[in-house]
Amino acid sequence: MTSAKFDIVVYGATGFTGQLVAEYLAARDNGEAKLSWAMAGRSRDKLAKVRDAVGAPPDLPLIVADSSDPGSIRTMVDQARLVLTTVGPYQLYGADVLAACVAAGTDYVDLCGEPLWMRQMIEKHRGEAEHSGARILFSCGFDSVPFELGVLFVQQQAKQVLGAPQPRVKGRIRGMSGSLSGGTSASAKATAAALTADLSLVAIMKDPFALTPGFTGPKQPPANRPIYEEDLQSWAAPFAMALVNTRNVHRANVLMGFPYGQDFVYDEMVLTGDGEEGQANAKLVMAANAEKTGPNAPKVGEGPSKQMRGNGYFDLLYVAESPDGRRVCASVKGKGDPGYGLTASMISECAIGLQRDGAVVKGGFWTPGAALGDSLIKRLIDHAGLTFTVED
Repeated sequence: MTSAKFDIVVYGATGFTGQLVAEYLAARDNGEAKLSWAMAGRSRDKLAKVRDAVGAPPDLPLIVADSSDPGSIRTMVDQARLVLTTVGPYQLYGADVLAACVAAGTDYVDLCGEPLWMRQMIEKHRGEAEHSGARILFSCGFDSVPFELGVLFVQQQAKQVLGAPQPRVKGRIRGMSGSLSGGTSASAKATAAALTADLSLVAIMKDPFALTPGFTGPKQPPANRPIYEEDLQSWAAPFAMALVNTRNVHRANVLMGFPYGQDFVYDEMVLTGDGEEGQANAKLVMAANAEKTGPNAPKVGEGPSKQMRGNGYFDLLYVAESPDGRRVCASVKGKGDPGYGLTASMISECAIGLQRDGAVVKGGFWTPGAALGDSLIKRLIDHAGLTFTVED
């Protein structure tokens, strides 16, 4: 929107993750970006306190907006070239914000890891977004940016080394330390409630191609039980976030015109080690996955201390395998809590990148990698400290 006042409006800035986004934008070197931005939320007083707490300029604009007040949402959207929203679960609080952005031609980025809602929004608003010019990017945090970009990166290496992208890629979590966010837990609970209320949604939830309406690829690995992987000399356990990450990777493949082929197979699992200890660890991962929506899950608005966030990290391995047994390996690593600090930097760079590097991106529903590709990888390396490395 050329008449908008602000390049980015952070909606939900008084929440735990929203405050981290505001802190990131306030501290980031805007030398090349020169971004104008504002914070939005339900309470002006709380917004002012956040503005002071994160070290933002005292004249940084504040916008009062509430998902229960559609008029305030439209007013917020009309002032923004892009709305960055951390207000979830999105299936409960996101539909009006997204619809307002689509109608106004305002760009939109979020942290959504809710495939059912994403599918519904794509089907409902895709045509209007293409017409209005609104670029909609779901899943701009730890789910699913490093996973989507990890596949893109290893396939680029496979093209150089093996002559072409490969039809099989494994995504494996070699190490990760961090906290499950309260928003992620709340989203999982909301999705479970939606499935209970409408059992017909279960088939969509189980479909690896739920986010590629009109295209169904080959059968994918079930990834629902521990397995031993001879090539990696390790047990592997199901990864809870694979339910959204794999869907986004397949959607990216479709959006980019099938660079990985129409027979592409991709899965994600957690490596737990060799021998009996590795097998036992795999069972522990299974048990931990089951507790993510339990009574001890974090509440929305809660999160770890700054010191705990600083001690977090992730280490992701990608293996592109050719049918003749050759392979290319790459890693994506980040230092910091994946679900909080790194997520805040990732969504911020997605927003900045869409505004500064996305001139050729047309209106519609995109994944971050399909929209921004190499430019987003560069931004995450330069500003968020992620590394993308080819491995032997």
